[in-house]
Amino acid sequence: MSGIPQEFTAYYESPVGTLEISGTEEYLTSILFVEAQKRPSPKFRPSEFVPEVVKVCIQQLKEYFAGNRKDFDLIFKHKGTDFQVLVWHTLETIPYGKTISYLELSRRIGNEKAIRAVGTTNGNNKFTIVVPCHRVIGSNGSLVGYGGDLWRKKWLLEHELKYSGGFQTKMFE
Repeated sequence: MSGIPQEFTAYYESPVGTLEISGTEEYLTSILFVEAQKRPSPKFRPSEFVPEVVKVCIQQLKEYFAGNRKDFDLIFKHKGTDFQVLVWHTLETIPYGKTISYLELSRRIGNEKAIRAVGTTNGNNKFTIVVPCHRVIGSNGSLVGYGGDLWRKKWLLEHELKYSGGFQTKMFE
């Protein structure tokens, strides 16, 4: 026995495309848009067994897309450097329906000069939607850089604006 936990995969048809949700029996390992993956999984079939943590994720995503969930309560495990994990944890602090710039994200981690590394790390987020990298936009308010394709980023931000109780009619151009 190698000690590496077995990973299971399920698929959820969201309003913005198929999400591939992977995890062990204890924690999630990724939530990715199938169509937007740089290196798609060789299989496109669900595991026969789906652990509870993956089922809970699917339920919470359904609630999010229905406009009934603004925060996720899931167990997941980031794999990355200390810097990457810091960026990803900082993303989790961006409130539902709000956006910040890449520069502001760099400031929040205490390294304004790391803006490019922050952008790259943001793009390597393995937990789309749940770790809200879609809430990071350009300093001028433009939609830039989203691994799930910019049309999805726009959709997610408009969705959150609709259910956040905000009075804005447009968040960006």
